[in-house]
Amino acid sequence: MSALQKMMGWVDDRFPLTATYKAHLSEYYAPKNFNFWYFFGSLALLVLVMQIVTGIFLTMNYKPDSGLAFASVEYIMRDVDWGWLIRYMHSTGASMFFVVVYLHMFRGLMYGSYRKPRELIWIFGVLIYLALMAEAFLGYLLPWGQMSYWGAQVIVNLFSAVPFIGNDLSIWIRGDYVISDATLNRFFAFHVIALPLVLIALVAVHLVALHEVGSNNPDGIEIKKKKDANGIPLDGIPFHPYYTVKDIVGVIVFLMVFSAIVFFGPTMGGYFLESNNFIPADPLKTPPHIAPLWYFTPFYAILRAVPPMFGSQFPGVVAMGMSIVLIFFLPWLDRGKVKSIRYRGPIYKIMLALFIVSFVGLGYLGLLPPSPVATIIAQTFSVIYFLFFLLMPWYTSIDKTKPEPERVTG
Repeated sequence: MSALQKMMGWVDDRFPLTATYKAHLSEYYAPKNFNFWYFFGSLALLVLVMQIVTGIFLTMNYKPDSGLAFASVEYIMRDVDWGWLIRYMHSTGASMFFVVVYLHMFRGLMYGSYRKPRELIWIFGVLIYLALMAEAFLGYLLPWGQMSYWGAQVIVNLFSAVPFIGNDLSIWIRGDYVISDATLNRFFAFHVIALPLVLIALVAVHLVALHEVGSNNPDGIEIKKKKDANGIPLDGIPFHPYYTVKDIVGVIVFLMVFSAIVFFGPTMGGYFLESNNFIPADPLKTPPHIAPLWYFTPFYAILRAVPPMFGSQFPGVVAMGMSIVLIFFLPWLDRGKVKSIRYRGPIYKIMLALFIVSFVGLGYLGLLPPSPVATIIAQTFSVIYFLFFLLMPWYTSIDKTKPEPERVTG
């Protein structure tokens, strides 16, 4: 027995290193028919690691002080060695995180990855999405630019629309009567410590739950139903080395796109970094048009599409909240006989297409200044968005489906 084997044996007697490696990699059997849509889960994990690493380096020079925050970001950009690269990697990573997460969730909608027995995986995934939204919102204030300040002002003020407790709630979130140094300090603490810990914990339980029931596949068939004499799924292959190597291809392509953005267009025309955020925050000068970054705009458009009632924006806040809450209930709303879009009927395919058009349309409208025409279009898209969920038990149950194959088709 070699020295390495002896050392591994010593470790295994005290910690399940080899058993964990086998359970989650070398002896975790994944369906053999994964396609490129299955890259985005591992890419999301890659971006999370990148955000944590670049965030650590940024905090070394960032000052969470309303009088120094903006200047410290400029110092990072201009004077810290490779500071501009670390800052642009972090800002680009924030948007790319949402890109891969949205594509990952769309994959789930296409192939029914939220259906039994994966309901808990889906719930953990949506909780990750919520934590990611909170993390992005808190981090948005930290550069202390004009759009950071006023964007945070608008979003926090939404909580004041909640009946009875609204004003107290918004003051509690800010830590002051307006966005101030106290707000910046608490947002910084949550952004760099609390929410990253929550995200890491949720990602861990998401992966454990996934490996407990097994991965879905483009056919929506449970590969555990067909096993050989050794109990190995006939249509499964070990995740390592087959999919770890395959994921490297996705990582390389992603890093090429990511690098092109970082080096040649880090602001992406104002979609990733807005021009107003390169101006120091001025509490006395409101920008002519305040809008959140692109990954929040579908829900912001839903908020604006709902008319105020008795001078209160509370109905819009409720609609915005419900548009996210409904995603949690997807496993129980879908009554389809099959999981994958490959065998779904035309009704589901049409409804999914309308949902995607409405979501993208709302995202675009949320970036624009409000106007009567834009409001009518946003209201139409909002109705389509909600009908996708609310009518799902009906249209999935009556939809004509194709028979699923016995085994995966590749």
